[in-house]
Amino acid sequence: MIVGIDLGTTNSLVARIRQGRPELAPAENGSPLVPSFVSFPPGATEPLVGTPARDAREHFPESTIHSAKRFIGRGREDVAEWMQLLAFDFSASDSRVVRFKAGDKTLTPSEVAALVLKKLKAIGEQAFGETVSKAVITVPAYFNDTQRQATKLAGELAGLEVVRIVNEPTAACLAYGLDKKSLGTVAVFDMGGGTFDISILRVKDGVFEVLATNGDTALGGDDLDHAFVRALAPELTQAWGAEWESSPAARASILSAVEKAKTELSSAVSVSLEAAWKGKAFRRTVARSEFETWAAATLARLLGPCRGCLKDASITAAQITDVILVGGSTRVPAVRAWVESFFKREPICTLNPDEVVAMGAAVQANILAGQMGEMLLLDVIPLSLGIETMGGAVSKILHRNSTIPVSASQTFTTYVDGQVSVGIHVLQGEREMAGDNRSLARFDLKGIPPLPAGIPKIEVEFIIDANGILNVRALELRTGTRASVAVNPSFGLGDAEVERMLEAAYDHAEADFHARFLVEAQTEGDSLLRATAKSLSKAQHLTTPEQRQAIDAACGRLTEAMRGTDHKNIRKEIESLNEVTHPLAEQLLNEAVREALQNKTIPGGSGEMD
Repeated sequence: MIVGIDLGTTNSLVARIRQGRPELAPAENGSPLVPSFVSFPPGATEPLVGTPARDAREHFPESTIHSAKRFIGRGREDVAEWMQLLAFDFSASDSRVVRFKAGDKTLTPSEVAALVLKKLKAIGEQAFGETVSKAVITVPAYFNDTQRQATKLAGELAGLEVVRIVNEPTAACLAYGLDKKSLGTVAVFDMGGGTFDISILRVKDGVFEVLATNGDTALGGDDLDHAFVRALAPELTQAWGAEWESSPAARASILSAVEKAKTELSSAVSVSLEAAWKGKAFRRTVARSEFETWAAATLARLLGPCRGCLKDASITAAQITDVILVGGSTRVPAVRAWVESFFKREPICTLNPDEVVAMGAAVQANILAGQMGEMLLLDVIPLSLGIETMGGAVSKILHRNSTIPVSASQTFTTYVDGQVSVGIHVLQGEREMAGDNRSLARFDLKGIPPLPAGIPKIEVEFIIDANGILNVRALELRTGTRASVAVNPSFGLGDAEVERMLEAAYDHAEADFHARFLVEAQTEGDSLLRATAKSLSKAQHLTTPEQRQAIDAACGRLTEAMRGTDHKNIRKEIESLNEVTHPLAEQLLNEAVREALQNKTIPGGSGEMD
């Protein structure tokens, strides 16, 4: 048996397929929703996980960890703002990796997620009556390589073999049975507790192809809660005093009340919100219209990713045949109204949005178990991947929205004579220059034969597996020397940086291409000048004074052009130098041929050839 697991920011679920239908495993309270909370109450020998941990938050806010998914695979500098909003503590470690502090315990987000997964494993075993050792785990489509690696590590720490990492939008399509459609274009709008994803998939005869993905890894129900709290802040200060903002207990109390009120406002036009701190009660009636006003700025952030996804897929909203709602935050009427307004059609939400991803994960698990092998899933990579080339330019090997699993390779060579090693710098992003992209990894390929520049052939291959995890391999084709790396950088990609990388690629496109063309022209010019100088030193006896003067003049003009910023002028002088050195190149070639053939017998002949 392979189970499907939706590892969520707020709640997590485990499911399997039984008699052709998804079956969700119920927790102790009968609900399949297991809160993604872990608590370490003082004196407890074992942590509380799930509902007991969520209930413990108000009593032990500093030792109850939640929303760990927001931090998984990320660095401290990426999440500094969120750290101020939560009641629990963070380790003051110098490491760039986020670490939570709960009492005398220090844990990484992967370790916290592992405790939640271990709980789901136990729930699944009790509900299904079988040992659970293999799982499909879902992640937001916009999770980068580090976040996927960290999620896979969490599964392994929980004692699970993670047989596949699946994008949540793809899982949702499976749950709705859209593989049965003969043809359609589906938008999956997935807004959970901590992340927002928008994916556009083409469905044709049982084949899912993800045309494009976009999103915000820091936009979800938690942000609606924080907007709610910010709106109430002046009234809370009046009721509790200014010190409430620095109190973990006060923040935990008001967050619990706000979450409850937000949920109730999905079906009621007004609710009574109640919270208490240090014996001081805070009561207020909140109307749905008020909440929607407070949430407007947060919902406005949905527009950019949705527009970007349509643009990347090269379609319009009118060409979308179905819109699926996924994630608990899509229960909020204002969110549903926003979706309907943007796509100009009523979204599909017949399945429980909290459960649909887990159901789809179970379908995928069933496929991997060999029960539904006729279905094919094609996901895409969210950002382009490539390597740094001479001069700091980027050679993209896999382009954004390439279907995975995928592999691609390019062949490169050395830049200087006798070079015996090359550094491979792996990059992620849409810009043309290495310094403007995200560095993923560096490794060296050593043992290259010390040959003239341009002779060694180095093949660099990028391989992305079905989990979206990247492996890079470099191979010197002449000797078979190879080196490889599984990309696993020490910190993740922040949400602001994700947005910046995509937007900057458009905003700076003209300047980026100018910079790239310039550095490529300068690199080619420098290489040509080196080769010309080398040829002249070998062939002084072959050149006339007039030829030498013309070549020197062309070299001077190219050198001067390379000091400027006009790549077209550099190209012009490169062509000019190539033209004046062409006779010299022919003379050198002829001489090399004569030397090679001197005193060599032609096979089958009777004499020698000079």
